[in-house]
Amino acid sequence: MKKIILFILFLSINALSQNKINLRSEYLVTLSDLANALLALQINETNNSNFGALQCPSCNILHTRAAEAVFPFTIMYEETKDKKYLTAAINLGNWLIDQQLEEGQWKETPWEWTGTTADQLLMITLAYPLIENELSDSEKIKWKNSIKSAADYLEKYMSPDFASINYNPTTAACMMTTYSLIPDEKYRVKAKQLADWTIAKMDEAGFIQGEAARSFGVKYGVDLGYEMDMSLWGLELYSKLNNDKNVHEIVKRSLEKNLNFVYPNGAIDGSWGSRCYKWTTFGSKTADGSQILFSLFADEDERYATASIRNLNYLRSMIKDGLIGNGPHFWDIMADKLCNYPTFARAKNLALSIFYTENKDYNLPELPSDISGWYKYYPTINTLITRSENFMMTVTGYNYKDLTFTNGGQYNQHPTGGTVANIWLKDFGFLQTSSQTKYIRGEVMHMPVMNDTVIALTPRIEFSNENGYFTNLYEFENRIQIEEIENSLVKVKAVGELKNEHWYQGGVGYSLEHIVNDNYIQKNVEINFHDRNPIVKIIEPIVQDKVTEIKMISPKKAEIIKDIKKFYFEIIEGDVMLSIADQADKFIFPFPAMKVFPLQIIVIKPESGFIQKIKYRLSID
Repeated sequence: MKKIILFILFLSINALSQNKINLRSEYLVTLSDLANALLALQINETNNSNFGALQCPSCNILHTRAAEAVFPFTIMYEETKDKKYLTAAINLGNWLIDQQLEEGQWKETPWEWTGTTADQLLMITLAYPLIENELSDSEKIKWKNSIKSAADYLEKYMSPDFASINYNPTTAACMMTTYSLIPDEKYRVKAKQLADWTIAKMDEAGFIQGEAARSFGVKYGVDLGYEMDMSLWGLELYSKLNNDKNVHEIVKRSLEKNLNFVYPNGAIDGSWGSRCYKWTTFGSKTADGSQILFSLFADEDERYATASIRNLNYLRSMIKDGLIGNGPHFWDIMADKLCNYPTFARAKNLALSIFYTENKDYNLPELPSDISGWYKYYPTINTLITRSENFMMTVTGYNYKDLTFTNGGQYNQHPTGGTVANIWLKDFGFLQTSSQTKYIRGEVMHMPVMNDTVIALTPRIEFSNENGYFTNLYEFENRIQIEEIENSLVKVKAVGELKNEHWYQGGVGYSLEHIVNDNYIQKNVEINFHDRNPIVKIIEPIVQDKVTEIKMISPKKAEIIKDIKKFYFEIIEGDVMLSIADQADKFIFPFPAMKVFPLQIIVIKPESGFIQKIKYRLSID
């Protein structure tokens, strides 16, 4: 086994030196790490009633979704012929079938939710033909009956009214894989219906609505993470298996715009979406991943091969002993919160990618994010992305609003108000990033308990008074203006009111401009004290990993050093001072798992007039 992996690594390094990549070989290297870590979590005592299950490292729960590893184990057996993977796959598949309920569904333990039956069915239908000859006669009957029962359940119940939208294309795909084993026409009909329902929920830009709360039973809300890691590949796999060229073309157009959100370091920017509460920077914690999506399109456009390997390499930086954390700083700040969800979900994605990817070398052309001098604004999500020579940035005013406050308002904590959701700096990495505005454990199983208060990572304007907390991050009705200006790439300006969590105004308005230049990003802020005079704070957190040093060198200037890269945060206009925010040690977050160093600017009402203006820059040395 070690010789095989070393040989694959040799081929991969050789291909990379020629700016080519064998995606399939790269996927296998990482899948091997993940699969071996999952093997170590398997219950192997035959007298245990849960023999074959995978145990979660942090909560000890036997997540039924973890049994999706049946297909990754199967692929590892196919590639290595090592019997330990075959044994693991069969034992895990048998355990999963034993958990199946009367109508054919599986609960997503410890929840009652059964929509994940689609994920489990897809894996077992793909694994079965590959290991059928290794199963006993009774196991063959048991597996086939289980597949039919699960497929019948999904055929009966799955729809956009039943589940968040990503489950529908996943079900479309598993209906087709079931159809290949049990050629009942109702499965193919259902697959087509679900695919068409999904594309019907795309807006004019190609973003899929349906990842947040319901309005009169209809789900709304866009989440790029789930779109990339789940919905689009489910649609494309369905179209491949059912030869649905119309769906293929629609997915292709949607993916084209999403490619702009792949940062140069391989991060996929799902920071601003309605499910940002599970965004890890490499994708979403419980979603599968984008390698299968990129691989399905790499033969048509090799930029997707580049995107795939970039994202995979970025993901690799967050793997320790074969297990995946929830973000770049996870292993330093909250390793005790480890869950096996990201590991088996990404293993599933890589197994799919190996199964559906040609064994050949791909060229690695540039991504849009490698090219400087552009910006894209998407009105349907009120979000702009831009790339200059040294910076890539996302500014968002995404205005999705859940009026029902599902699970305490989990869908209303996404960045907005014209804030920066991410700033990436060449040869530095993420300089600024974002998180939920307030940590709400809307999906309790997936979101760890934090013993101490955590404070948002997102740059923001804020104040507190006797009426509560007010910030631009709750200004969902901000007005964005975009302008091209001399000597800079673009200026994006947001105007609005500082509001509380329920969107009540607090008597203070603001405008927030970002000017993007090759060598700096300038932020121009105007605070309009039109009715109240609180002390307003501008919070500007800087991403701080173990090797990043941040020093206050004057009341107007801070120096940021990482390796050989030096960077400055400097106030260039305004009667204000720079300082460190209160409770600086609490500026960490579980999603993405990152730590930031919070700089702050205190703003008070001017002695004459009511508007205070401040300008400051983040610039390279």
